Amino acid sequence: MKTVIRKQYRSQLLEIPEEQALSAFTLCREQAAGLIRQGGAMTAAMYRYGRQLFLYMEYLDEELSPEVLFPGLQDCLSPWPQKDGTAKWVDMYPVFWHDEPRGEEDWKREKTPGERRGRIALLRHENMFEYVEYHYALVKEGLLAGDRYQLISMHEDLLFSYLEEPRTPGNIRRIPGAASEVIDGWMKSDPDSHFIHLPGSNGANFLFIPTVFALGAGDPETI
Repeated sequence: MKTVIRKQYRSQLLEIPEEQALSAFTLCREQAAGLIRQGGAMTAAMYRYGRQLFLYMEYLDEELSPEVLFPGLQDCLSPWPQKDGTAKWVDMYPVFWHDEPRGEEDWKREKTPGERRGRIALLRHENMFEYVEYHYALVKEGLLAGDRYQLISMHEDLLFSYLEEPRTPGNIRRIPGAASEVIDGWMKSDPDSHFIHLPGSNGANFLFIPTVFALGAGDPETI
């Protein structure tokens, strides 16, 4: 049974012509589809907010770095400072999820989702760690039900969320109908106060952003 490895990454485009970026994205889509066909991944999805790129991956058994997976995009990306140098893609730190894969068979979708969506949020510095504290506590409790394929990760003060619609309900402990006690504390903390609402969000905490590509096992392009 293959292990599912979920990862999220962030990068930034250089100031390049849009035609150059679109050409590189086309190649990235083909490379992602090839990895899924070869059995190296279940899902690969990239999203864009201006020059910022966000990548969600479900690898099977072995993580493949985006630098290796998408070599044709490397010259389009700005180096990002790291503690040991620079990188074109940076790892985002998972802070919240509703369910955890127990192998490839367990994580297979019953049918192709209608949409694989990406969204971002900006946290206020003064209470960003309270956000992380509550959401880590929700994960440890494992009772809050929601889209089992959702994953929220953090880099600096920015959150990136991947989810699928229609949503497939589930929780980490696999207890249908369970009630979360931690969520009561989070709701009393005034959740909206933790966020800086981004332009175009219409007051929502998270902003859905354009899809570059979103592919999964079983899609016509990956069969």
